[in-house]
Amino acid sequence: MKNSFWSSFHNQATLALNNSFSFGLNYENRFNISELGTRTLGLIIPAGKASVGGIYSHFGYSDFSRDMTGLSCGMKLSGKMAAGLQVDYFSERTSGEYSKNQYISCEAGLLITPSEKTSFGIHIFNPVPNSLRKNSMPTSIRVGAGTFLNNSLFTGLEAEMSSGSNLIVRTGFEYEAAKKLWLRGGFSTDNNSFSFGLGWMLRVVQIDLGFVTHERLGLTSSASLIFKIR
Repeated sequence: MKNSFWSSFHNQATLALNNSFSFGLNYENRFNISELGTRTLGLIIPAGKASVGGIYSHFGYSDFSRDMTGLSCGMKLSGKMAAGLQVDYFSERTSGEYSKNQYISCEAGLLITPSEKTSFGIHIFNPVPNSLRKNSMPTSIRVGAGTFLNNSLFTGLEAEMSSGSNLIVRTGFEYEAAKKLWLRGGFSTDNNSFSFGLGWMLRVVQIDLGFVTHERLGLTSSASLIFKIR
């Protein structure tokens, strides 16, 4: 439900609130294992009441990798409601006899903002009936709400249910400690993981650093550069 560059690809409805031409790069180092690294590129282009976006990510190494490409659009339906849709293409490569799998899916989101400080979001991923599926990719739905407690502090709560998995609840906050400097933290019931990080805006470049703990496997770190051209 939080409007930011990367959240636009987790709920495409928030694309409609992005009014700047933006380009972003992200690298995630999962558990400090290079073979589990993910590299992501994103692009958002505003177009009046709507914005279009594109995202590409690469995960893995030579023996196993997954590439994902998505094209999305978010549009304002009214002053307090927006909706978005994204079409995804996945490609998996493995060593061995069955070396490549390809499949297409989609995802969609809805954003409701009853006031300037409060927002509600709904997102569904891979809403494909079991009878039509040719892969094991799950269907998931997320529902979240967030609000600004004051001009500097935002808090949010999200629940996610995926086919074949238990309910996951996440909560977090973002605090503007100084002008253009944000501190962030959160907790997820998935593996009882904590997250923390910071963001810094320097002219047209936003720098984000994030860290997520795992109760058994250690720390996952990530870094982003986002360029915003008005």
